Amino acid sequence: MPRLLARSLARSCARALIGLAVISGFGAAWAGDRRVAGNSPPAALYHNYCSVCHGDQGDGQSRAKGSLNPPPRDFTTAQSLTELTRPRMIAAVSAGVPGTAMAGFRTQLAPQQIEAVVDYVRDTFMRASSLAGASRGRQIYAKSCSVCHGDRGTGSMWAAANLAPAPRDFSSAASRSELTRDRMLAAVAGGRPGTAMAGFATQLKGDDIAAVVDYIRSAFMRIGDDVGISGTQAHGTTTAPRALAAAATARAVPPKADMSLPLPHGLKGDAQSGRAFYVANCATCHGERGDGKGPRAYFINPKPRVLISDESRASFNRPAIYAAVSAGKLGTEMPAWDKVLTPQEIANVSEYVFQSFTRAGATVQASSRRPP
Repeated sequence: MPRLLARSLARSCARALIGLAVISGFGAAWAGDRRVAGNSPPAALYHNYCSVCHGDQGDGQSRAKGSLNPPPRDFTTAQSLTELTRPRMIAAVSAGVPGTAMAGFRTQLAPQQIEAVVDYVRDTFMRASSLAGASRGRQIYAKSCSVCHGDRGTGSMWAAANLAPAPRDFSSAASRSELTRDRMLAAVAGGRPGTAMAGFATQLKGDDIAAVVDYIRSAFMRIGDDVGISGTQAHGTTTAPRALAAAATARAVPPKADMSLPLPHGLKGDAQSGRAFYVANCATCHGERGDGKGPRAYFINPKPRVLISDESRASFNRPAIYAAVSAGKLGTEMPAWDKVLTPQEIANVSEYVFQSFTRAGATVQASSRRPP
């Protein structure tokens, strides 16, 4: 009985961690090659190795929060600001933190990459402008901009209640689309007529204006974050345009699979049980409708498979789905679930995907061919 209990606990812990392992050090052997190019920007390093636990905003608000004890560190708190010196953070990222789920990354990241991602966390999420090592842009933002635009670039409560129009929310999709660097430099230097945005050309030097603009674009607008995201630059190389064109041509005529084939090993899947697992663990990337538009899909490269696409509906029969769920796919965020799930559990989620997305598409296509 103790042995069975230990095995049960181990499997429960592994299941909780596999959802986190997709882009963390825990999942390097499960979810494909997670190494990124040496010139990947710190934001990409944070995404690939840290955000799955610490959250996209460094506040610990991630799916890991409910699964790990103690929970992931919230870098935005006053406690973190007080406790976390730069050397302590470099040591934690390098060697891990005993008694927590924080793994060491010195076997996966070079020392300069560890320093870069630590500086990114300190500069982006840890708020005080007096923070040792904070960039010039961060310090200027805290002193001159945060009173209106807020510590996180989303607008302060005071400004929202007292200014019309409200200050720009730098984290919005509209800001990322509309605000070129040149436009922002001009706004900081000369102000914005009809708004509370004053010009700072008489207070800041040109280099300082550029520093604060670049800080805003990196920390809040996340410009360039997709460079170096796991799966886009495996081993520091990129896919050649000719290879991409060839792949696109190959996908244009998807292979036709035999949709009558059963699950392997004589398994019978329970679609209802599979649905519960899919919603909890797969929909964040593949989307609840199988459309590849889950909440984490926007920064994943390559993008999650669209399960309702013509390509998927032509090739994803039960054996293919089972194999994909079991083994994952190297160079992508798709983990190998056979490390923590039983064959029956994999069969259940495979059956749900087949019935809800693959076979549903075949039914629609068949009905569209019926004579009026």
